[in-house]
Amino acid sequence: MDFRDDVNLDSSQVEDRGYGGGGGFPGGGVVIGGGGGIVGLIVLVLIFVLNNVGGVGVQPGHERPPANLAERCRTGKDADQIEKCQVVGVVNSIQDYWKTQLTGYRLAKTVLYSGGVRTACGAADSSVGPFYCPADRRVYLDLTFFDDLESRFGAKGGPFAQAYVIAHEYGHHVQNLLGLLDAGSSVAIELQADCFAGVWARNAYEGGFYAREFTRADIAEALDAAAAVGDDRIQRRSGGRVDPESFTHGSSKQRTAAFQRGYDTGNPARCEGAELV
Repeated sequence: MDFRDDVNLDSSQVEDRGYGGGGGFPGGGVVIGGGGGIVGLIVLVLIFVLNNVGGVGVQPGHERPPANLAERCRTGKDADQIEKCQVVGVVNSIQDYWKTQLTGYRLAKTVLYSGGVRTACGAADSSVGPFYCPADRRVYLDLTFFDDLESRFGAKGGPFAQAYVIAHEYGHHVQNLLGLLDAGSSVAIELQADCFAGVWARNAYEGGFYAREFTRADIAEALDAAAAVGDDRIQRRSGGRVDPESFTHGSSKQRTAAFQRGYDTGNPARCEGAELV
């Protein structure tokens, strides 16, 4: 997954907040909102309370000044060399695609943080994984999740696995703009976001950000990541029994099938969530 060296990056689509006061928040628990995230953890029942931090939050004055991504992330060459610039490039590509598909598409920033973050949907720490907050239309990502994806969830990882995670969260942004976040079950909504990620992957090369079309190995990284965060795989790795009634994101088989459908068709209209359950 190589970016074109000469492509210009728009770093304004990514905000780097640095550290949010260290490892977690006092008081325990997580209050986030809306679109959910890539990971179907049991601790994230995904019944959200908007604008209610419940006494959990970043302490004032503990955040580091935002990093100046504009100086570091200027071209595709930077995206191939620096992890945060890679995020900028992926976000640019995803949003460039959706602007061509959705009339009135509104850009959504990705916020990079470490430890914890305060959002319009409440406060969250890194344990929740990447997530989308519909109240402020932002994707939130602690980059340590990509290490967890391998060490904790058993994925092989790789640049395209990371791109899949980001594309999934922007799938929730598209759902929000279309009024689809409350249009079905949690599983159907998450599978549709996986399908939207596959649609972007099929069409990304035409956007001009990448030096070549994605290979089978690239797509395999995404499919492996999708399987790793299936509810059944997570329940097995946590030592519990597999309980389909408690699924919030779909099984490994469902998630890989959803991404594959999006990639095979390249058509967002083929991503009806209910058809993928």
